[in-house]
Amino acid sequence: MPLFSFHCPTCDKDVELLMRFSDTPLCPHCGGTSLERLISRVAPELKSKSIMKAARAQAAREGHLSNYSRSERGG
Repeated sequence: MPLFSFHCPTCDKDVELLMRFSDTPLCPHCGGTSLERLISRVAPELKSKSIMKAARAQAAREGHLSNYSRSERGG
């Protein structure tokens, strides 16, 4: 299922919901059903090895190892 971003005009909060396109979104904060779909931003593809290396190092420091292969994680 895809992840969609919405804005709730009732409680003025932005939320991300994992749901089917055909489902009716429901605000987890106030229960409102009049959510407005937001345009998602596309992450640019990293082409610079130094940028990728720095991003991976930061992710490792923060404990986000999902961008590493199993052999790189040591497991």
